[in-house]
Amino acid sequence: MTSLFPSQPQCVADAGSWCATFYRLTNNDFLARSADSIMSSGLAILFIIVLAVVARYAVHRLIKRIVDGATSKRVSRLMSRAPRRPATASTPPAARSTQRARTIGSVLRSISSTVILVIAAIMILAEFGVDLAPILASAGIVGVAVGFGAQNLVRDFLSGMFMLLEDQYGVGDIVDLGEASGVVEAVGLRITTLRDVNGTVWYVRNGEILRVGNKSQGYAVAVVDLPVAHQADVADAIALAGRTATERLAEQDLAVDVLEPLEVLGVERVGPEGVTLRLTVRVNPGKQFAVQRALNAAISDAFDEAGVPRPGLLPNVGLAKDRPSIP
Repeated sequence: MTSLFPSQPQCVADAGSWCATFYRLTNNDFLARSADSIMSSGLAILFIIVLAVVARYAVHRLIKRIVDGATSKRVSRLMSRAPRRPATASTPPAARSTQRARTIGSVLRSISSTVILVIAAIMILAEFGVDLAPILASAGIVGVAVGFGAQNLVRDFLSGMFMLLEDQYGVGDIVDLGEASGVVEAVGLRITTLRDVNGTVWYVRNGEILRVGNKSQGYAVAVVDLPVAHQADVADAIALAGRTATERLAEQDLAVDVLEPLEVLGVERVGPEGVTLRLTVRVNPGKQFAVQRALNAAISDAFDEAGVPRPGLLPNVGLAKDRPSIP
């Protein structure tokens, strides 16, 4: 009479084998017969998983140490574009360097985790006896297709990485990106967000940025152009403008932003409409526009009081309120 239950595999008789151990624990004939394969592949897979976890931990720890070191004084001096520039109020704060380093570190950790996971998955599939050649060929074809479709995305991503590494600009900087200019509100790996003087928010793809004009790095220059008429005494006008600007810059609201003494450059341009005088002064980044407006207002009032003729006005005529009324 045939038994309803499968007979024990012959390997069960070997007391020290994995087959006997599996049969004793599970009482399953299939698992007992496959015990050697399960243990050999299982140990290999377990080793791959442990190795992947250890590799991921080691790489993340290395990236963390690099990020932590990137904000130290020694590394900052080495990575700075102007390592011997004296420290001033316009030097970028440590918080900006820390934020940039952490952003790059986060991206590097994500990339390393993805690479380690893919390699571990391929090795595990190989342990199961899966033929990897068709999978790799298919992955290559898909990768090429995706690469063609997402080449702009990859370009934006790489451009964003280099912008962060090189610290071309940061949040709060006043920049000119060619098609758009304004204050940087956000810097991402794919898009930079600007807000212009009219309040319009511009989203600029990093891969489309061919040049960057940063008006907020190191220092800014307030340029004041003063048009006067041809019949004006240029020497007196220059002296008056320089004296008035120096006094205005000494006042508390502007003095905190002035980095160097005023430079009176003199005549900048002579045209059919008149003569243009120019003054410049180095100020903290982003403060050049406020300083320009303040100096223009002060010098304009001084010219009006002194009767300095301007283009389009009759000579020796001051403010409109002082002009005699026409009967």
